[in-house]
Amino acid sequence: MRRFLRENMGPVDQWLRLSAGFVLLVLAGMGVLGPWAYAGIVLMLTAMVRWCPLYRVLGVHTGRRRGGS
Repeated sequence: MRRFLRENMGPVDQWLRLSAGFVLLVLAGMGVLGPWAYAGIVLMLTAMVRWCPLYRVLGVHTGRRRGGS
């Protein structure tokens, strides 16, 4: 299981996801954006665990590679 959830997100990507997710949630809570903006929760959760399932499927890795690979 640990191999499956290997981090695939770098610190810049993580910061951007947390920020965008927070903004979306605040705007949804204020009624400025529709209910779809609650998808910001997904952005924040993926940032907190530093793993994105879509990145895994697409083979994307925005963080540093460990072990020289």
